[in-house]
Amino acid sequence: MFWIESVSITMALLILFLVVLPTAIAIYLYVFDRRQRQHAILRNYPILGRMRYFLEKTGPELRQYLFDDDNDGEPFNREEYLHMVMPGKYLNSVIGFGSKRDFNEAGFYIRNAMFTKQNEEMRVDNEGLIDTMRYVVKEDNLFSRKEHREEIPALPWLLPEDDAVIIGPNCQHPFLVRSMLGQSAMSYRALGENAITALSKGIGMAQGAWMNTGEGGLSSHYLAGGADIIAQIGSGLFGFRTEDVEFSWERLREKAEIPQVKAFEIKLAQGAKMRGGHVEGAKVTEEIAAIRNVVPYKTINSPNRFHQFDDYTTLFDFTEKIRQHSGKPVGIKVVIGSKQDAEDLASFMHETGLGSDHISLDGGEGGSGATYQDLADSVGLPLRSSLVLLDDALKKYGVRDRVKIIASGKITTPDRAAIALAMGADLVQMARGFMISVGCIMAHKCHTNTCPAGVATTDKKLQQGLVVEEKQYRVTNYILTMREGLFRIAVAAGLDSPTKFDRQHVVYKDERGRVFPVE
Repeated sequence: MFWIESVSITMALLILFLVVLPTAIAIYLYVFDRRQRQHAILRNYPILGRMRYFLEKTGPELRQYLFDDDNDGEPFNREEYLHMVMPGKYLNSVIGFGSKRDFNEAGFYIRNAMFTKQNEEMRVDNEGLIDTMRYVVKEDNLFSRKEHREEIPALPWLLPEDDAVIIGPNCQHPFLVRSMLGQSAMSYRALGENAITALSKGIGMAQGAWMNTGEGGLSSHYLAGGADIIAQIGSGLFGFRTEDVEFSWERLREKAEIPQVKAFEIKLAQGAKMRGGHVEGAKVTEEIAAIRNVVPYKTINSPNRFHQFDDYTTLFDFTEKIRQHSGKPVGIKVVIGSKQDAEDLASFMHETGLGSDHISLDGGEGGSGATYQDLADSVGLPLRSSLVLLDDALKKYGVRDRVKIIASGKITTPDRAAIALAMGADLVQMARGFMISVGCIMAHKCHTNTCPAGVATTDKKLQQGLVVEEKQYRVTNYILTMREGLFRIAVAAGLDSPTKFDRQHVVYKDERGRVFPVE
């Protein structure tokens, strides 16, 4: 009898939760939606309207994981995403069965040599092995996956000292770079402390590369792993300003005395955001306020450009003063909008003898933690177009040997890096590739401070998901596989070093199969 009563109670509860409760909720929503005045669809079709908004809300995730082809999706498709994740996790970039690239589409190709170089002919420093960690898959079934981490010594794939790229050779403290790849500008606050620390430790372990602080100022998290630093100065002068919002030469000297700080960079623009930045007051914590020398919890709006200069003369006078006060190289970060812009810059450097030690050239396809759609889509030329314009202009006016070009803009794989080097860059740098290696899942929440992976957020609870000790090795592995791939492509092109890439090593194929040299 007791058993029968228990079954009856269970059935009653089941009916309540499966029938009565959903029906009551549906009736409530129906009445509520018919009376609300904001959404026309919900007033006319309450139940179907709710289904529409549910599908609309979950649509991006459904497309990303279920419906998009591996080669569909922007800013990176699934295939591109995996090419950043897998090397970092497994220290391996080998694929099977062939490329998924659509070879009927127009695009750039690296010109292979009829007689390639042997591995032993490479000009590479692989003597000091790097102790890292990688994952090994033991079992990979439909409903289970077993893998474990193991220690492994890895080759560093560094440039020999004789081939190092030297930024500011005439400065008191030149910057010798032995990795042709580094991390481009990402500010603390745009990324949380766990992400910045993991990047610092991972890049530091890889050796030879660098981190760019972005315009948010230099925090201790950048210094945690011993990586070389390019300290960026933005129009808000964060970390370099006085209480009266003037440039502080004392703060500049303080940072120049830090051995890890190898160079400075004045940010004029970036690919996705050619304007001043904006930070909500809620994100300006005590720590961030101290780093940026601003008032805590007060909204920050950076000016669209520096007040310290408004033309090439005043810009490079300012640059020269920073160089003299710091003794270290000083560069500028720009986006090229036309051939005339490149020629104006190069001709001024030729006529005056002034200029910067490096130019960080960002393409219009570059990313940002937060920007506006119109700026991201249509302002500034893409990297491959602007690289050729800048390189040509600097050569035309005889100043190319004075300045190094560091290229950025969706350079996430060794072949893309090789193409950028061949089209005029001396070095390349990446942001989103490093973000993905440290855990980013492309949730497109960077501007909301609610990044589910704990990368692009300062929320302490969300950051708990990002374990520095685990992610730092993924960063190391990502940059090591990138460098190895760059040397692998070089020997396939008949070169003993990726420093020797030139335009003759790249061709362009149009949609009709016609091939053109890059000029």
